[in-house]
Amino acid sequence: MDLKDQLKNLFPDHHTEESEEVTKEEDGIWLQDNPIICKYEKRKGKPITILEGYTGADSDFKKLAKELKTKLSVGGTVKDETIIIQGDYRDKIMELLKNKGFKVKRVGG
Repeated sequence: MDLKDQLKNLFPDHHTEESEEVTKEEDGIWLQDNPIICKYEKRKGKPITILEGYTGADSDFKKLAKELKTKLSVGGTVKDETIIIQGDYRDKIMELLKNKGFKVKRVGG
């Protein structure tokens, strides 16, 4: 039983207002005006996708990187204000970021 159920049992006549704002975890990430640059490179013969140009807090950037890695089920890292994702996932990453409200700019091929 959670807290709301316990309160309903204690105070059955009390009606709660449904105007509570539900904040999603993704809403906690700061959206910027400038686009995030999404580009493709090969390092040591293997393809990678690089995201750069985020001007928010480092913690938000790490949350964004973790969310992208889990949704795509790939590895990656955050280094020097860039997100490096293993593999060529430019289209999927751009779609995910646009759905979150970011502006994304594709650079290169």
